[in-house]
Amino acid sequence: MTEPTIHISAHEADASQDDRFHRFRLIGWWDQNRLAAARVLVIGAGALGNEIVKNLALLGVGNVLIADMDRIENSNLSRSVLYRQSDNGQPKALVAARAAQSIYPGMKTHAFDGNIVYDLGLGAYRWADVIIGGLDNREARLAINRACYKVNRPWIDGAIEQIQGTARLFAPPHACYECTMSQTDWRLLQMRRSCNLLSRSEMQLGKTPTTPTISSIIAGIQCQEAVKLLHGLSTIAGKGIVFEGLSADCYTIEYQRNKDCLSHDPLGDIKVLAEKADTITLGQLLEHARALLGADAHLELPRDVLSKLVCPHCGTQQEIFCSLGKIKTEQGQCPQCHQMRDVRTFHRINGDETFLDRTVAQIGLPPFEIITARAADGRSIGLELGGDAPAVLGELRADEQELDWT
Repeated sequence: MTEPTIHISAHEADASQDDRFHRFRLIGWWDQNRLAAARVLVIGAGALGNEIVKNLALLGVGNVLIADMDRIENSNLSRSVLYRQSDNGQPKALVAARAAQSIYPGMKTHAFDGNIVYDLGLGAYRWADVIIGGLDNREARLAINRACYKVNRPWIDGAIEQIQGTARLFAPPHACYECTMSQTDWRLLQMRRSCNLLSRSEMQLGKTPTTPTISSIIAGIQCQEAVKLLHGLSTIAGKGIVFEGLSADCYTIEYQRNKDCLSHDPLGDIKVLAEKADTITLGQLLEHARALLGADAHLELPRDVLSKLVCPHCGTQQEIFCSLGKIKTEQGQCPQCHQMRDVRTFHRINGDETFLDRTVAQIGLPPFEIITARAADGRSIGLELGGDAPAVLGELRADEQELDWT
């Protein structure tokens, strides 16, 4: 089929020489300024994440936070366009952020080198206009899903295996990732925890086999949906696009919303505080809550905190204070009698605790977290530790203006 001829004047031709995004602007609805102002959180910097970040750089997206906890290995080099052999051993997020800027120097990037399940505060999700996931495990997807729905943000999930893959867009009020989970998904997720809820050490399973070609296809769909979302166009929200590489078949799945899904729990109003997680104490945070909601207000933490391990056999106790999932099963064994210890957890601060002088960081919550303050009558407000924003976001655009994507 012959492509249509586009006629432009000599003046326009000269001007286009200096316009990096001239071909994009030929699309009638395209708004490059929207992309330049956009804030995107990319979680996962492996095969999918590399293609996502590369696409965002080529598109001229202005602000990208890249999160990953892994280091580059030689096996990444056949599937990751942003990495070189000299990068082996370096943090994936850091190298990906640096490589993206080499593609498009006008992009602002920042790397988060950590476990997003326990170490990335809800403020990072609220900062973003859209979250794009390139992950390979259910626990991280579930954590992203619940975080996004708490702060009313859309996220675009990608999954690949061999030469097939799926791209899905989850956004309130449509079905979310948790709505799609089967009994098998829940069973496999529960296998990561022991009977006393401590995390099992990672089993040495084979890595998921993938190719760079399927990464390109699925990441391309993810980024195209992000562009549509950022422009206010219709998207595949609540649906998934499946590509079967062997047959080259492509089809759409629509997911049903589960009205009882635990992920559908938005925070509502959020107040940004100037304090940081390592400076504000729980007592001070409770004072903020009660100043806003009344003397009966309490705090609800976004995750279960392990306060101590108690041996039911010899009675020894060990204070811990960290997110429950961070402690492995083998750490739960009593060093005195070698029996498995019981866990003591909490997720609520009422004001009578003995550790109110501890900071938010000292009980294991991450920087830039959002903690719920709730009154006895059910009224609530999120308290965002905004003082941590510079450390988590670097030089990324961090004003309060939000994109109206609904």
